[in-house]
Amino acid sequence: MDPKQELSSVDLAALVTELTRYEGAKVDKAYLYGEDLLRLRMRDFDRGRVELIVEVGEVKRAHVAAPEHVPDAPGRPPNFAMMLRNRIANADFVGVEQFEFDRILVFEFERGDERTKIVAELFGQGNIAVLDGTDEVVRSLETVRLKSRTVAPGAQYEFPSSRLNPLTVGFDTFRRQMAESDTDVVRTLATQLNLGGLYAEELCTRAGVEKTLDIADAGEREYRAIHDAIADLAAQLKAGDFDPRLYLDGDRVVDATPFPLRERERAELNEEAYDTFNEALDEYFYRLELDDDPVEEGTDRPDFEAEIAKQQRIIEQQEGAIEGFEEQAQAEREKAELLYANYDLVDEVLSTVRNAREEAVPWSEIESTLAAGADRGIPAAEAVVGVDSSAGTVTIDLDGTRVEVEVDDGVEKNADRLYTEAKRIEEKKEGALAAIEDTREELAAVRARKDAWEADDEDEDDGEEQREVDWLSRSSIPIRRPDHWYERFRWFETSDGYLVVGGRNADQNEELVKKYLSKHDRFLHAQAHGGPVTLLKASRPSEPSSPVDFPDATLGEAAQFAVAYSSVWKDGRHAGDAYLVTPDQVSKTPESGEYLEKGGFVIRGDRTYFRDVEARVAVGIQCEGETRVLGGPPSAVDPRVVTSIHLEPGRYAQNDAAKMCYREFKTRFEDQSFLRKVASPDRIQEFLPPGGSELRDVDR
Repeated sequence: MDPKQELSSVDLAALVTELTRYEGAKVDKAYLYGEDLLRLRMRDFDRGRVELIVEVGEVKRAHVAAPEHVPDAPGRPPNFAMMLRNRIANADFVGVEQFEFDRILVFEFERGDERTKIVAELFGQGNIAVLDGTDEVVRSLETVRLKSRTVAPGAQYEFPSSRLNPLTVGFDTFRRQMAESDTDVVRTLATQLNLGGLYAEELCTRAGVEKTLDIADAGEREYRAIHDAIADLAAQLKAGDFDPRLYLDGDRVVDATPFPLRERERAELNEEAYDTFNEALDEYFYRLELDDDPVEEGTDRPDFEAEIAKQQRIIEQQEGAIEGFEEQAQAEREKAELLYANYDLVDEVLSTVRNAREEAVPWSEIESTLAAGADRGIPAAEAVVGVDSSAGTVTIDLDGTRVEVEVDDGVEKNADRLYTEAKRIEEKKEGALAAIEDTREELAAVRARKDAWEADDEDEDDGEEQREVDWLSRSSIPIRRPDHWYERFRWFETSDGYLVVGGRNADQNEELVKKYLSKHDRFLHAQAHGGPVTLLKASRPSEPSSPVDFPDATLGEAAQFAVAYSSVWKDGRHAGDAYLVTPDQVSKTPESGEYLEKGGFVIRGDRTYFRDVEARVAVGIQCEGETRVLGGPPSAVDPRVVTSIHLEPGRYAQNDAAKMCYREFKTRFEDQSFLRKVASPDRIQEFLPPGGSELRDVDR
């Protein structure tokens, strides 16, 4: 059994009940370990020293820790910790809340008239945001820019979209939510009711309902039993009626819960009882860290395959979620279109029910009247398949699809509500797409660590001192080619290690500015019509955004990239100008009377110019770390590859130049199979500027 790495929504609800006991404690100091573990040292009048731990990395947790379980203070505090110390040192801990039933905790502190909130997002990639008294983000570990929400310094903090809270939902809504599912009871509780797998199974067991019972076979008795079990759980959490347990599989910890779970007993796990849930969590995560300590030098090889398989499973789940969002959004749109396609019938149903309600006719009588009308063959009455008095809705069967409409609204408003819901679901899809890109980077990092470990093993087996590998002469070169989010754009890494990304067309230019241009990045463009939007990134999408003083070499390489892949090259010119601006100077709003084409932007304010920038690129083959074609400014590409070819504007068409480069590389590599797989002419062509090219410095 895999040990729990993240706290569930039920865990957090229990935790909040216990953490309120520390209200009034004074904050001493804030510490940040790495990029994901925050520690707040506080003083409580009754309890003395209080150590609050919040971790939002691979492990996601929040609890008070025993002093002996707290890591030693790190060296020089990073800027995030210093900012927190300046804001909340000697502040009072006012309290903590769970946002709805989500895995989000909001800690509040007060010092004089100044209020500060610390929002811990214990889901997805994890994040910690510090807010001022107006809920504006002062700083966050991660910058989030999605269509559905933004978490960035200077912006108002936005919570994720609301989810159904199973602890407060009424029976009618609960029954309707369950009945709309097309799977079994336990999966519906886990996903549609947001209870997660473990507690969905636990509630089925407590209610005496078979977990695998198909929703189509569930009825009033099962729904009542499960809803009562949820109500009992909610009452336990609110009252703090806990009997915490730590569960072990052999000697290894696997879970900590606020009360005993029958599902854990059925698994025949060993258990330990604790006085408080905080103590159980502290002991659990302390032992989990001991179990997961990195392998020391000379010990067994880390289980890279298990970690790779885990990341691949996550990607599969994320891909499945994206497909689900697409299907849900399409279903909502189709319902809206059905309302319009059957406008007269739907309008008749709504008008009939609304008029009856205005005359104070009871819902039960309306339902009976509709049933009688259906028996007489009245089309509008026949279409009605359900009436919900508590929600004020009727469900209509339209061409085999059931659509729930609100009686107080007309056809247009009901359709608009469905379109709005489809849009909200599509925004969730955007968030999932961003998350899957981050997971792919995690997968690439694990594979790189695996390759490095195996390379070290090879060196030890040789028993010889490390020496530079002659990749060109090797008969077999291992292929290591992870996928990165930026590879569908034009891109390169500067000689100082900064990522530069450019659009291949107008659609990508739009996408780069709208989705990937962050506050501290730089925007570059050739001083010529027809060229890529070029972004010099201050950070990767999964990294915190912070100000950067870009080196001159990096700025020069980014400018050369902007010039080389513009119309300057296509026109056969060997040099051109480029300019640089900050993100706040880039706008999609044209001047009055003007029009912007797709991929075009308005630049306002002063520009930094780069004059007479040479139009020249290099393409080469990287063999260290990752195996792939690289292309871009020669000063950035040459140090990273084992061999390269320089190009400038010339007479050979793009595809012909790519084939010429490939033939030249064939003369240099012993391993021809490796070259075909990694550096085919098609892959090389991706890095060549549009237009004619000439190979330089090649002995043909």
